[in-house]
Amino acid sequence: MGAIEKLREPVLVAPPASEDIDAAAAMASGIDRVLRAYGSRATFGVSPAAVTIAFFDWWQHLATSPGKQLELGRKAFRKWLRFADFLARAARGEKAAPCIEPLAGDTRFTAEGWRGWPFNAMYQAFLLLQQWWHKATTDVKGVSPHHAALVNFATRQMLDVWAPSNLSWTNPEVLRVTREQGGANLIRGFSNFVEDWRRVVLGQPPVGAEAFVPGRQVACTPGKVVFRNRLMELIQYAPATDTVFAEPVLIVPAWIMKYYILDLSPHNSLVKYLVDRGHTVFIISWKNPGPADRDLSLADYRRLGIEDALAAIGRIAPERRVHAVGYCLGGTLLAIAAAAMARNGDPRLATMTLLAAQTDFADAGELGLFIDESEVALLEDMMAEQGFLDPGQMSGAFQLLRSNDLIWSQRITEYLLGRRPPMSDLVSWNADGTRMPYRMHSEYLRRLYLHNDLAAGRYHVDGRPVALRDIRVPTFAVGTERDHVAPWRSVYKIGLYTDAEVTFLLASGGHNVGIVSDPAYAGSSYQVATRGRDEPYVDPETWAQQAPRSPGSWWPEWERWLERHSGARVAPPELGSTTAGYPPLDDAPGQYVHQK
Repeated sequence: MGAIEKLREPVLVAPPASEDIDAAAAMASGIDRVLRAYGSRATFGVSPAAVTIAFFDWWQHLATSPGKQLELGRKAFRKWLRFADFLARAARGEKAAPCIEPLAGDTRFTAEGWRGWPFNAMYQAFLLLQQWWHKATTDVKGVSPHHAALVNFATRQMLDVWAPSNLSWTNPEVLRVTREQGGANLIRGFSNFVEDWRRVVLGQPPVGAEAFVPGRQVACTPGKVVFRNRLMELIQYAPATDTVFAEPVLIVPAWIMKYYILDLSPHNSLVKYLVDRGHTVFIISWKNPGPADRDLSLADYRRLGIEDALAAIGRIAPERRVHAVGYCLGGTLLAIAAAAMARNGDPRLATMTLLAAQTDFADAGELGLFIDESEVALLEDMMAEQGFLDPGQMSGAFQLLRSNDLIWSQRITEYLLGRRPPMSDLVSWNADGTRMPYRMHSEYLRRLYLHNDLAAGRYHVDGRPVALRDIRVPTFAVGTERDHVAPWRSVYKIGLYTDAEVTFLLASGGHNVGIVSDPAYAGSSYQVATRGRDEPYVDPETWAQQAPRSPGSWWPEWERWLERHSGARVAPPELGSTTAGYPPLDDAPGQYVHQK
């Protein structure tokens, strides 16, 4: 009985130690992270959960909107009546006017072959279907704006895959060339495809990029690296004039790509353009980070980048204020640094120029479709495994924003028509990408894109928030008309957040081509207007209607603005300063630009 009674006594089990619970939770989180990171390779870095949720939101609200369904049915019936009438007239050989025209900028169906039967019927049917799906995925009451935009975008991409222009047997231009060349174009196209695939697998640059080597054909403006730290090299360019403007120019490029987009070939180098007109130019060349740099933060980019650069310039050219210029992400970082300097009473900036750079991310354009909680979490898992985001993992999203220009037209030209367009300096630069450190990119996506902390006054520098309204220096902001990365209306918002004098310029072109504005190219144009201190705000649509348009490159307009905000011309400073601790280290373009 004693043994039986002993068995009936409660057994006290010690609770697991807190460190065991933490270890188990960490292990579970690690398993999830690894699985999501490897799964992302199959989806090319796009979160399937985000897309699924968006389509479910749209479908659920459309399913409970019979009025919208009736409207879509009525539109479909009317479109098919118009299309049937077009088919009947076209089949009889009549010159039938198209029942729908492509959207502005859609050049897929401009060739004469699309006017004949049956290709005219094919492209008309496609455009009508595309228009109907646009109506079906927009204006569905109750769907979140982000989900509606994502569904509309994804549907458009899926339709574009099967556009008649993308298929060899439904593209009249491809059929004509194939007939004339006896299929030799398809043989060359297959060879091009194999070569491109081989280079992708081996991690090699695209065909022809070897003709544009930094320091030889591009990034060849003379200069010296005058400072180097673990994150950047500071290049100072040699003067080309006997005297220079007293205030030097510091250019802060984006770190998502190599700096030399602003120092391409001599004829389209913004750096050379400024140097030739008497400006002392410094530029930051960012390091291409690797796994060891995973914990570099946005604050590190500001401290080791802009702050260290300004300190070096202050020793090389003492007691001179600086014209600070930021491009894309570099412009956003510059605005943060300028706001912190203004808060702290730091007077070193003479002016601030933002090139295609956003300070308010509430309306970030189609790129924002890829930025939500699900997508950012997936990117963080990808980066956590390798310590960085590889440029190849970012390029897909940027190409999708302009898929007709960057994906399908290229495939048609190179693989179906068998033509290799000559490589250009800008295309070669675009293939020379850099990696993004894990911590920095996570902070950028969450604090700026998702939470919009900078515009809301919640972004902290050195433990205290900064406000863009503290910036009082004259500001010049450049947007570009066809920018899918930093839409010009978003760039324009800098005027909402500062009482300083703001000159806004809207250039023709896109995010890169609009900024690299060769003055010799006759096809460029721009609009520009200045809002003085404390003058009323003008909305972007009204501004676009009122600002006069001028032909040519915007570079001369901006350079004249720099002159107006500069002092007297002086003797050029020496390249670096050995006595001040900044001796010249290497010839431009330095070492970091060559890192792969």
